[in-house]
Amino acid sequence: MTDEDDAREHGIEFGDVEDELESMNYPVDNETVIERHGDAEIGLPDGSTSLEEILEPLQDEDQTYQNTDEVTTMVKNMVDADAVGREGYSDRGPSTEPDRNGDDAESL
Repeated sequence: MTDEDDAREHGIEFGDVEDELESMNYPVDNETVIERHGDAEIGLPDGSTSLEEILEPLQDEDQTYQNTDEVTTMVKNMVDADAVGREGYSDRGPSTEPDRNGDDAESL
């Protein structure tokens, strides 16, 4: 696994953002994360966006993070579904579920 693979999770490129988040003193609230690292860029398959744009919708909530993993998990939850790649894609081979006609996929 390369460093690039380590930095990309679920179609999201965190880059140096994770290192910046790890340097914070936890617990920390959402507002503080945005104030300190809101301008950090998060890479997505169709471009990039700032950490602030991703976490800003949570400003009205009393969101507190206990560690870096909670922040990165929230980012993954908040990004658009396009960031995770093709919807319904599986690299596990053809489905063995019957199709709409009632035929098995293997019999095709």
